[in-house]
Amino acid sequence: MCIIFLKFDPRPASKNAYRLILAANRDEVYSRPSKAADFWGSNNEILSGLDLEEGKEGGSWLGISKRGKLAALTNYLEARQNPDAQGRGFLVSNYLTDNLDSLAYLRKVSSEAHLYNGFNLLTADFRANEDTLCYYGNKGSSEPIHLKAGIYGLSNSLLETPWRKLQHGKRLFTSVVNKTLPPDGLVQELLNILNNEELNTPDPAQESQGVGYSKAMLQALSAVCVRSPGYGTRTNTVILIDREGNVSFTERTMLNCDITQWSTNSFHFKLQE
Repeated sequence: MCIIFLKFDPRPASKNAYRLILAANRDEVYSRPSKAADFWGSNNEILSGLDLEEGKEGGSWLGISKRGKLAALTNYLEARQNPDAQGRGFLVSNYLTDNLDSLAYLRKVSSEAHLYNGFNLLTADFRANEDTLCYYGNKGSSEPIHLKAGIYGLSNSLLETPWRKLQHGKRLFTSVVNKTLPPDGLVQELLNILNNEELNTPDPAQESQGVGYSKAMLQALSAVCVRSPGYGTRTNTVILIDREGNVSFTERTMLNCDITQWSTNSFHFKLQE
């Protein structure tokens, strides 16, 4: 599971505004082996965390490249999973290394959607002449869509599905991004939202989609920041892209499967537009 809030403003009017503000949580089994966000190997072009689970090594949930390609993934809440399905994390990694643009890539993915368990995928291209943001979910429309400028929320149903946790988090996110804050202050306030453990229950929409999950688990999943034994929010990420193409990528990640131990790292670079 995961949750993503973002503001997409491809041509901001103010010089202090952002083309993208993204705040995301990765929810996962605490013991699943993963690599914290860093640039990949020697090429120093792609930045993401990486899955190290056997058979799924090299997949990711969120990443960005210096060429301006960005991808973010959430799983679709469903009790029945195909254990032989392909790893969804490769949908992110493959986009970051592919030469296809965001819409063309999602069209390709949509033709192979049956090979995967339920997912939602956001892809973006940030370029000097045009910024593009697209979405595809394999439990929704058969065609990917272009997203206009605006504020969006994505959890473990289709884009903008009004689960209570999504609506609650999106209200908090909207309030913060509409303030005039220095970059460090903006990042901190977004991290605070990502760590909001308030339960948003009851939620009939989430519960009906989550038939097969225990009541206790669905209750835990109703928070923006999920906490349950051995499973929950283990990574917070905030990405800012300003008008000039300067990127700030901040990741706060859990250490040693211990919800009291965290490490925060930030990366700053300029897009090669």
